Amino acid sequence: MKYLLLITHGDPEAWDRLSPEEQEALPTAYQAIEQTPGVTPGRWMQPPDTATTVRVRDGKTLTTDGPFVEMKEALGGYLFYEADDLDAAIELASRIPAARIGAVEIRPLNE
Repeated sequence: MKYLLLITHGDPEAWDRLSPEEQEALPTAYQAIEQTPGVTPGRWMQPPDTATTVRVRDGKTLTTDGPFVEMKEALGGYLFYEADDLDAAIELASRIPAARIGAVEIRPLNE
């Protein structure tokens, strides 16, 4: 089964409250996730205020600066994971540092 893991970063100030040691360990933790068999790394995203939301209504294209809905936990990145089952995806998601402050949403992909 293939899964999309959507990584939300939660409260940005919570990241600032991490100890220097915890902050220094983050790149290594994310590298370990990306090197897990079955993982296809995604890309980190720019902050939500850089987004443009597009909708088409009555044949007209409407654009809005930023995300349309106010979000406390903005999407910050994603990855793809091919695993035997949901339990394996949950285990991987629990290792993603952002899960400690934000959340990781797991969605099965249609194949």
